[in-house]
Amino acid sequence: MQLQLTRPIAFLDLETTGTDPAKDRIVEIAVLKVSPNGSKSMKSERINPGIPIPESASLIHGIYDKDVKDAPTFAKIAKDYFIFLNDCDLSGFNSSRFDYPIISEEFLRVGMNFSMEGRRHVDVQRIFHLMEKRNLEAAYKFYCGKKLEGAHSAKGDVEATYEVLMAQLDHYPKDLKNDIDFLNDLTKDGDFVDMNRRMVFINGEPAINFGKHKGKTIKQLQKSEPQYFDWILKSDFPLDFKQKLKDILEDLNKK
Repeated sequence: MQLQLTRPIAFLDLETTGTDPAKDRIVEIAVLKVSPNGSKSMKSERINPGIPIPESASLIHGIYDKDVKDAPTFAKIAKDYFIFLNDCDLSGFNSSRFDYPIISEEFLRVGMNFSMEGRRHVDVQRIFHLMEKRNLEAAYKFYCGKKLEGAHSAKGDVEATYEVLMAQLDHYPKDLKNDIDFLNDLTKDGDFVDMNRRMVFINGEPAINFGKHKGKTIKQLQKSEPQYFDWILKSDFPLDFKQKLKDILEDLNKK
């Protein structure tokens, strides 16, 4: 089966030093770009994160400090990947909760705004969990009938993710449509303002999604406790969250 596309879609997978977008860094990236005509192109490489890789992370993906000591930093390869991803919708496995927030932060650190605005995104894990409730290795075995070799390598995982989506479309012909708009809506699990889900839209209004002010809109807090935003902007929160908050506050101040 060939994906029915109106624009390219990029399958993204990252291996990192950890899971905190504000502190952790990419150590390996792979992007499989699929065009509407079915042609595919792959970019993949290891990255020197500029910080030590914790042993707990290395035990998962098998990448140690010695493996990336001569690799380029993200700043060196950022422009190539930014251009490669520029015209694409996105897909991945648990990508909306992990890969997108991490790579967005990395781009922002080098002055590039990797925006999800105007992009459709299909989280293959979300389809899998909606249908079968397991992980990528089990999904690959279940849908593709093969053992996943090279699990937790970015290239192996991203190729498996693409194959799983193709198999899911074949496996659920009555439930799934070969249409990126449909898959985007199906796998979307919330209406979040920022990549890290610190803010969420409530009845169309941006609101805080954590801590003591969870559920309160930015407009409400601007009137009742504006110093709360000063604390956020001076604290160690993800850059994408802080930039989105600044934009919202600027818009409110104009009104």
